[in-house]
Amino acid sequence: MKKIILSIGLVLGGLLTGFCQARFLGAGTIEFERRINIHRQMERENVEEESDFWKEFMSKQPKFQNSYFNLSFNKDKGLYQPGREPDKKLEPWLLGPAKENIVLTDYSSNQLISRRKVFEENFIVEDSLDRLEWKISSETREIAGFECRKAVAVISDSVYVVAFYTDEIPVSGGPESFGGLPGMILGLAVPRLYTTWFATKVEITEAPASAFKINERGKKIAGSQMATLLQSTFTDWGKRGEKFVWWSLL
Repeated sequence: MKKIILSIGLVLGGLLTGFCQARFLGAGTIEFERRINIHRQMERENVEEESDFWKEFMSKQPKFQNSYFNLSFNKDKGLYQPGREPDKKLEPWLLGPAKENIVLTDYSSNQLISRRKVFEENFIVEDSLDRLEWKISSETREIAGFECRKAVAVISDSVYVVAFYTDEIPVSGGPESFGGLPGMILGLAVPRLYTTWFATKVEITEAPASAFKINERGKKIAGSQMATLLQSTFTDWGKRGEKFVWWSLL
């Protein structure tokens, strides 16, 4: 009799755990740690031409800058925005443009609206989650307790992006404006920007519907128009200008 009761208890416990997990996976908050290699990002086009002043200045700067962002999500929408204070604060010009983006995504329509500051101007950019063609591989790794599968894509015609997503969170979102995969992106790397985004924790903290909104004050522009505008703006900035464009289109 005791064995029967124990078996029933284990079955019910498993069902309850599965039910709670399903609720957990459908909505929550993910913290991402973004890690930028500042020294590599700020390298001059010709290292031999770097002045002694610049070399000394950069030697006093931290090699990495870690900052944090929160992605609140449910099955319908997601809101990605700056979270707790970064480990070290740097001058804005040293970081470059579009480092504190706010992105509101409608998963049902695959559309998103993002607020991006490119130097002194705020842009409200409308775009689609379907803008990337992902190639999914069989490689996996664990991130924040979830098994994730690797996928790769290209942005701005030549910039390689590596993502790790989990189908245990069946929401097509991720950090910045990345998404379009059959599950939540918990890890992201853009090698040419010397930057990674990785989830540090996933919490059962469902945000109210009223939280999914952003301040839409700024110059409204489509994602395709944004690329053209930035390329013409930074045309004489060389490789550093290219990086500014890539950052502003993430």
